Amino acid sequence: MNNAEQGSMGLIRPVSIIGTGSYLPERILTNAEIEKMVDTTDEWIVTRSGIRERRIAREDQATSDLAAEAGRQALEAAGVAPEEVDQIIVGTITQDMGFPSTACFVQNLLKARNAHCFDLAAACSGFVYALEVGRQFVATGAVRTSLVIGAEKLSVVTDWTDRTTCVLFGDGAGAAVLRSVEGQRGILGTVMGSDGSLADLLGIPGGGSRHPASTKTLEDRMHYMKMTGKEVFKHAVRTMSDATLQVLKKCDLTFDDIKMVIPHQANIRIIQAIGDRLGLPVDKVFINVEKYGNMSSATVPVALDQAIRSGRVKPGDRVVLVAFGGGFTWGAMVLEI
Repeated sequence: MNNAEQGSMGLIRPVSIIGTGSYLPERILTNAEIEKMVDTTDEWIVTRSGIRERRIAREDQATSDLAAEAGRQALEAAGVAPEEVDQIIVGTITQDMGFPSTACFVQNLLKARNAHCFDLAAACSGFVYALEVGRQFVATGAVRTSLVIGAEKLSVVTDWTDRTTCVLFGDGAGAAVLRSVEGQRGILGTVMGSDGSLADLLGIPGGGSRHPASTKTLEDRMHYMKMTGKEVFKHAVRTMSDATLQVLKKCDLTFDDIKMVIPHQANIRIIQAIGDRLGLPVDKVFINVEKYGNMSSATVPVALDQAIRSGRVKPGDRVVLVAFGGGFTWGAMVLEI
């Protein structure tokens, strides 16, 4: 669809990110501390994941608390008051509770009383998916201002007795404010995909309608993340690489037109394999996984916010956001800052 195509609410308008924000809990959990919890070493963790530390939320902090702080920062950066927000979308797999939506709790914390609110579950792809959903609402004129957040408190669904997974995950949140701005191109194109036949390779089996909470699901530790690492690695590299190429083709761009690729920060070896597969120089790929680990839907917005605030990307630069998560789900987006 181009900007001249008709939508149900009128002309399809370009949509820009006019402000970003992020929040990372204060507590830092180092590899040295994890060495005391499970049979592992700092060298093993760094060699296989690139992660040296991660952030862990306080016991009294829920996902909505992290999300609201990131959202508050994004609104401040955009110069938008909470009452001007028409929509709040939270991409998360660690909702405060089954319902109401985490987005409703965020609305209350921000006092964004005029917003309609809902959550979106696409695992680590959640922020990219939510951005595209928000874009369509703004593009058609259904809303003027959308606040999109990726937030996770993965520490509560991490099995701290499983040395293969507990070293990977952390907590955090990132946010973006969407509006149509005269003269700005903003989000140029998006591709998304899913493969439900591979759902069993990464997920949290317990607690839903298939395996409701019971003594047995608790005993079997089914309420924690389960992952088949080698298979996830293989599919993550292929699908994120392919999605990046597809979205560039869709936008009629090449890597020469792109300032930076901001990938989901799952694992340094995945990121490096994608870079090698695409022939990207190191300075064209944003990496912060060593400090924060895998924060699922929060990794991309936190990285985007840091890239903007550090000046690594500037107004007018084009970047690619790309993510992969349980489902399997994946998505890539080109945006002009």
